[in-house]
Amino acid sequence: MTEFYTSKRIDNSRLSRSVASRWREYARRMAWAGVLASCALLYTWQHFQDIQLRYQLEDLKSRQSQAMELNQQLHLEAASLTSPMRVDAIARQQLGMTVSVPAQYLPTADVPRVAYLAQRVPTLSAQP
Repeated sequence: MTEFYTSKRIDNSRLSRSVASRWREYARRMAWAGVLASCALLYTWQHFQDIQLRYQLEDLKSRQSQAMELNQQLHLEAASLTSPMRVDAIARQQLGMTVSVPAQYLPTADVPRVAYLAQRVPTLSAQP
C-alpha cells in the first residue's frame, strides 16, 4: 500500500486576532501613553514652579534693597534728631532756655535720703 501526502495551502488572510489580545494591546499602549504623559506633566510643572520661584526671589531681593535703603534713611534721621547741636539749638530758640550759671546749681548731697527697707508682709496661712 502506497501512501500519499498532500500539502494543503491554508489562507490565513481572513483570520483576525481574538478580542482579548486586542484589549490587552490597547491597555498596554494606554499605559505607556499615561507614563509618557505623566512624565511630560511633571517636567512642565517643575519648569513653571522654577519660573515662579525665580519671580518670587527677584521680588524679595527688591524688597530687601528697599528695606535696606529705608533703614539707612532712618538711621541718618535718628542721628540727626539726636545731635547735641540740634537739641541745643531747639532748647535755645524754641524753648528759650539758657546755659545755667554756677550759682543756680544746688548740689543734692546735702539733702538726706530716706531709706526704705523691705518689710515682711504677713500672709494668711491655712490653720488646721
